[in-house]
Amino acid sequence: MIIATAAYPLDFLTSWAQYEDKISAWVSEAAQAGAKLAVFPEYGAMELATLGGEAAAGDLERSLYAVSDRLPEADALHGKLAAAHDIHILAASGPAATATRPVNRARLFAPGGQIGMQDKQIMTRFERDIWGVIGGGPLQIFDTAIGKIGILICYDSEFPLLGRALADCDIILVPSCTEALSGYWRVRIGAMARALESQCVSVMASLVGEAPWSDAVDISTGTGGIFGPPDTGFPANGVLAEGEMGVPGWTYAEVDLRAIAHVRVDGVVLGRAHWAEQIDRDAAAPIVSLR
Repeated sequence: MIIATAAYPLDFLTSWAQYEDKISAWVSEAAQAGAKLAVFPEYGAMELATLGGEAAAGDLERSLYAVSDRLPEADALHGKLAAAHDIHILAASGPAATATRPVNRARLFAPGGQIGMQDKQIMTRFERDIWGVIGGGPLQIFDTAIGKIGILICYDSEFPLLGRALADCDIILVPSCTEALSGYWRVRIGAMARALESQCVSVMASLVGEAPWSDAVDISTGTGGIFGPPDTGFPANGVLAEGEMGVPGWTYAEVDLRAIAHVRVDGVVLGRAHWAEQIDRDAAAPIVSLR
């Protein structure tokens, strides 16, 4: 199957119709290219805050709820597009209100109308210290017609034990929003490491460009990328496809679930199967003095 992953720019929206047209055009383009899975980035939903006006979009606290209030409409749109184009869609994540503080929530839409929700687990310093976004519900594995899918939102991809919880996934989605090039590479290295450890495919989508109306997503650096284990049936560098840095658009790669199954049982290395051999070594190693 073909997977499409986005380098997605934010717009200041003047109407709901503008948003509907934008998302519809993006999904249509991916579907016309043959994609069966389209992945949007972290915090791509922040442009929904602009529908509340510049004051709401520019206020960190108000923008959280301005987006959350619009998510039901956005979800209805993504569900309709998934069915119309026979494609699975990971909608761009955004703040979703809870009984306490908002979480950062991604939603996965299947063509048959099913919806899976995944909250970010571990907050960055900006999210926890300045924005007040909190960790949400536990990690889940979504069993779909195109394989078992897990979601590690941006910073989550940098934690191997979170990746290990998704070791049964064929595909791990990594929607991302990073301001600096260093942040992009932290997440990309994490995404590639998770593909290496679990001998699966990871898919990184990035927010790109400038949104001067928001202190949360004012500058975003990145591109789309699709990665696998550098082993039998995959490229020697593990990169199935990567976009051009900062350039909006889809990046595509063809992924064969049979290649994932094969490398797990007969790869040059069997890291996923050998993971258990390190269980007794999870404590800090003793310090041996050579002074």
